[in-house]
Amino acid sequence: MHTYYVYMNITLSIDEALVERAREKLRATGRTINQEIREHLQHIVGDGDDELERDLEFLEKTAGRGNSAGWNWNREELYERR
Repeated sequence: MHTYYVYMNITLSIDEALVERAREKLRATGRTINQEIREHLQHIVGDGDDELERDLEFLEKTAGRGNSAGWNWNREELYERR
């Protein structure tokens, strides 16, 4: 059995200046407008919720299992400037 993915091209009407501003911001993160829109649509329909559930389960299982080797921090050390 083989799975085939079919991608659909969509034409959007978006202000050119808005697209350029978005490209500039996304360029700094190494992402494209296409990636951003695709992920946004996946978020809208709920894709990725399984991943979130797995992450939450992992955090619940591992919470409190860290090892500080006896080190405790305090506010002064946390904000100490060097």
